[in-house]
Amino acid sequence: MKYCLAVDIGASSGRHIVGWMEDGVLQTKEVYRFSNWVGEQNDHLVWDIDGLYQSVVAGIGEAFKLYPQIETLSIDTWGVDYVLLQGDKEVYPCYAYRDSRTEAVIPEVHEKVPFSTLYRHTGCQFQPFNSIYQIYDDLKKGRLQGVTDMLMIPEYLMYKLTGVKAREYTNATTMGLINAESGEFDAEIIDALGFPKHLFPKLSKPGTVLGELLPDIAAKVGGNCKVVLCATHDTGSAVEGIPMEGNAPYISSGTWSLLGVKTPKPITDVGSEAANYSNEGGVGYNRYQKNIMGMWLVNSLKKELCPDMPFPEIDRLANESKTEALVDANHQMFLAPKSMKEAFDAATGGVLQGIGDYFRCAYYSLAVSYRKALDELEKNTGRTYDALYIVGGGAKNKVLNRMAEGITGKKIVALPIEATALGNLKIQLEGIK
Repeated sequence: MKYCLAVDIGASSGRHIVGWMEDGVLQTKEVYRFSNWVGEQNDHLVWDIDGLYQSVVAGIGEAFKLYPQIETLSIDTWGVDYVLLQGDKEVYPCYAYRDSRTEAVIPEVHEKVPFSTLYRHTGCQFQPFNSIYQIYDDLKKGRLQGVTDMLMIPEYLMYKLTGVKAREYTNATTMGLINAESGEFDAEIIDALGFPKHLFPKLSKPGTVLGELLPDIAAKVGGNCKVVLCATHDTGSAVEGIPMEGNAPYISSGTWSLLGVKTPKPITDVGSEAANYSNEGGVGYNRYQKNIMGMWLVNSLKKELCPDMPFPEIDRLANESKTEALVDANHQMFLAPKSMKEAFDAATGGVLQGIGDYFRCAYYSLAVSYRKALDELEKNTGRTYDALYIVGGGAKNKVLNRMAEGITGKKIVALPIEATALGNLKIQLEGIK
């Protein structure tokens, strides 16, 4: 029996899940869970990267207590965010993607390299938090002086475990700097923006073995194993973890709704640029997908309006609501508001009256955003689809799923599974057969 450990970290929590094959079926066991959060420092949003690393190590120790024969582990997280290093020394803070620091530099980036050129080269959708804009802000503020390495967060965490610095392909494609044809960093864009070339070496593919745990880490966690690159962008692993019949559109539903479909190669035409679709790395395929606001809306409303109310009660109230109010779920005003309730009030003209109204509006608005994105996807790929697979935490939301089915006209296949962890484990298991 071969055991693997997937460390799957999202914007609000992380989990350690052990997996193994038994009678041809992938079995899993969650062995550790921890909180993750965005903090505030000097009016900026930052990650507690040191606390995150300590949680990762603590969870590995718990995994070895239960499964001392673990052979490999890998880590996936969200994309775009990174850690700067001067040798082995971190450059703090580690900014979070919801921070507004890029707003001032985006026009300057597009003056040097127009977005149409960026899109033609990379096929990466515009998001104000894309790494390209974060790095340019670092450059302007002198934060890149003396920096030897830039590691995406899962790469950084695995470096801390192994001492090996690697750059993984699927996560790199979230940066806005990967050439869609070559699958490597785009030297023309890097030169045009004046980025230090040494920060952008050759990329490694999922399945690459980095090495074993460092001796002091192995002693601390009570075991040793190989550390392997999975698809370290969590959506890349999630798509690998979907038990899909054929090829159909998917939504990886969490803080964000990542809606897309597998394609043989990137699609970087004018229609895709206009629809703001992205092309991101998959395991042997392209993920033609779009970031749509996700359960961030719902969870933020819950935290503010009714933190102690269980979701079955919230959904009952949403079902009873008669409001037809609709907001643009992807509007910048919902990205990081001080008050999500006030953002909804501003967007709807204050017509929402009770808890049910707010949540019905959020669900309805998300479902409408799904339909719009699907219409764009089908037009740009030249294909129509009958089904839409939804995985992740949002797949548990029956009210949203029912609305989505009615509004999109697609058969919703809701799979409330840990698809990201399953994909992470699948890549590890296939690498150690």
